[in-house]
Amino acid sequence: MKLYKFLRTGLKSESGNEKWTLNKWKQINGELEICKRGFHCSRTPYQAFSFVQGEVLAIVETRGKSIIQDDKECWSGMRIVKAYSWTKKDSVAFAIYAAELVLPIFEKEYPDDKRPRQAIEAAKKVLFRDTKENRDAASSAASYVASSAASSAASSAASSAASSAASDVASSAAFDAASSAASSAASPAAIYKKLSNWMVKHIKKLKKIK
Repeated sequence: MKLYKFLRTGLKSESGNEKWTLNKWKQINGELEICKRGFHCSRTPYQAFSFVQGEVLAIVETRGKSIIQDDKECWSGMRIVKAYSWTKKDSVAFAIYAAELVLPIFEKEYPDDKRPRQAIEAAKKVLFRDTKENRDAASSAASYVASSAASSAASSAASSAASSAASDVASSAAFDAASSAASSAASPAAIYKKLSNWMVKHIKKLKKIK
């Protein structure tokens, strides 16, 4: 089974001072404590993304003692076997996908309100051509979207696109889009599965870190 974690630029952990090197094991002795002591990862990319919206998506191997939860695992031994750059463009694409999953829910209830669709289209324009003009249009579209969980996903997608080159801002908005999409669906688990499957397939498009 593949396990995943998101890291910051330079293969650094979000918490603590851990700096990772590809294919080099890290080991910790003593008792583990989830979220406090040990090396953490998740079974799906989306679960990992929910904890750290970082610039590096890593595939890891583990060994030794462990604490296993539904969405997070804590291990005494871990190494990064593959690492990929996760950019603003990847976050925007992810946010658009999440919003489009639940757009039909909103449009079924509000067939005459085109603002969420327009926000998604504005985000797509940034994805195709990231210019200040397109980002400004996405920002404007995001601010006019109606308030509901389904439409919030579209607003977050546009906000992700409207951010500057900083990928952490875009990633945070992308996570908001995914969360809003899941909360608006009749089966959140089905949405989460689709989100994770999208991320797994998207890895093929990411730039590998050597």
